[in-house]
Amino acid sequence: MAKAQLILRVLAVSLLVFTASLVGFSTETKEVLLVRKKATFRDLNSLYVSVYVYSVAAGYNLLRLCNLSAWFERNSKWTNVGLVWAGLLLDQLAIYFTFGANTAALQASILAVTGQNEFQWMKLCNRFTRFCIQIGGAMICGYIACIVMILVTSFSAFNLFRLYSPKRFLLLKVI
Repeated sequence: MAKAQLILRVLAVSLLVFTASLVGFSTETKEVLLVRKKATFRDLNSLYVSVYVYSVAAGYNLLRLCNLSAWFERNSKWTNVGLVWAGLLLDQLAIYFTFGANTAALQASILAVTGQNEFQWMKLCNRFTRFCIQIGGAMICGYIACIVMILVTSFSAFNLFRLYSPKRFLLLKVI
């Protein structure tokens, strides 16, 4: 089970780094009415924030990956119940922030695809198609990373709750 958790964390880090890179490095330049317009992730604030959220989540998972391999080797399950609780809560926070940032970026991207006539916002993806396709791929990778992090968190929850007695509420098992 520890190997599966390590593999899933490596996959999560890889997907988050790939997603942050894909969003961060996606640009396209077009000439519109003799004016050069460049589409970048900085044009939508939600994409700008999502790059940082993906990077922080990848860094957190990488830190947990380094700590996880050392933790399994040197510590017994009795010494760090509080640390296991903190790990579970931090894993859940990483998922919530990543999912929230990805969903906000997706909503802003859909608005860029469809436009909004009432506010006189024009469609951007009919002009910057390559940029929009790359951002769409990044959103898919972001959701896959969220699913992988949910699987990792389920392992964290299992590692925590196996320490407790099945017969008595919130009582640690006795050896």
